Amino acid sequence: MNREVAVIGTYQSKFQTHHPDLTYVEQAQEAAVGALRAAAMSPEDIDAIVFSLAPTSFLGVADADRWAIDHIFGAGKPIFRVHTGGATGGSAVHAAYSLVRAGLADRVLIVGAERIAETPDAQKVLNLIFDAFYERDMPLSTNTSVALQASRYMKEFDLHQEDLARVVVRARRNAMRNPSAHLKGEITVDEVMQSPVIAYPLKLFDICPRSSGGAAMVVASQAVAERHCERPAFINGIASITETYWLGDRLGPTSRHGYANLELMRVMAQRCFAQAGIRDPLRQIQVTELYDPYSTIGAMTLEQLGFCSPGTALRLERQGHWSWENGAVAVNPSGGTLCTNPIAITGLVRAIDAANQVMGRAGEMQRPDVKAAVSTAIGGIAQFCNCTVFGSEPVIH
Repeated sequence: MNREVAVIGTYQSKFQTHHPDLTYVEQAQEAAVGALRAAAMSPEDIDAIVFSLAPTSFLGVADADRWAIDHIFGAGKPIFRVHTGGATGGSAVHAAYSLVRAGLADRVLIVGAERIAETPDAQKVLNLIFDAFYERDMPLSTNTSVALQASRYMKEFDLHQEDLARVVVRARRNAMRNPSAHLKGEITVDEVMQSPVIAYPLKLFDICPRSSGGAAMVVASQAVAERHCERPAFINGIASITETYWLGDRLGPTSRHGYANLELMRVMAQRCFAQAGIRDPLRQIQVTELYDPYSTIGAMTLEQLGFCSPGTALRLERQGHWSWENGAVAVNPSGGTLCTNPIAITGLVRAIDAANQVMGRAGEMQRPDVKAAVSTAIGGIAQFCNCTVFGSEPVIH
């Protein structure tokens, strides 16, 4: 049984470094209740729950999804935990979609929360993804790995640090319209350039914050969606792809995909867009919500998704090509991951922001007449990638 699937309700909290007023499970419950209200549903209406939870080491609590069962109304229902690192939230959307499309459930709640700042040094946790013998002691980290990737990308296409800074300026400005965003404000290219260097060419403002908060989404079959939601966001395309574990195997002439330019995402996007009937992304998609924890990642993603040719995204940035106001495509009207990064649910937040654009529920971030929007998520060191296309009308598969 294959059925069309749609988003009918979403919620995300205000994201910040700490939430001392709430426990982890209270954050998850707040998100679950908010999404159910947005979908005009009660807990009894939900058939299954997908829990979006990345490394629990950030929280200091093992398997926090179990702790949250009663708080998210999960007792007596099937619950599935999803974990693909930073891609977790996007993978959770795909898992829920699959349950509904296969006819195993009519209404699924996707929910998660993050308290990454509970650990004094999240990087020590993140570094555990590297092989202990060959890679971890180099010393590699997410920051240094992306810095190496960025250096190669900038050299290949003759780009400059000021090009990266313009991305940050746009992101922070967009986030001013987003009541949930962590970092926001009017900043200048010079201010970005003067922020402390973390790993060349990345400076502090080129890197996302550590954000805490909760998020949730309700997806349902088309029949249910049309009863509960005047303007649902149909999930018209999904795709995910995974790369080999060894970082060294993703470099050099024998690698299948170019790590420096995120070429893995091109394969993923081709599959997703084909399913969604997207032949010309620049013409058919009005909004993107891209997983961009670093100022280089969004540009590479735009290129691999086919919105522009390789090496041109940052040059087009100079011309305002990706602006919310009058760009050819509104890139991350929410401010994106550069402004808000609650790792366990970052991909879910990207999907929520994209779906809300299609549903006309994006508030001050709303782009007029959005018929299609796309979200992405990336986990590990670009090891897990996924992509979701939301549309105002269903694409019959």
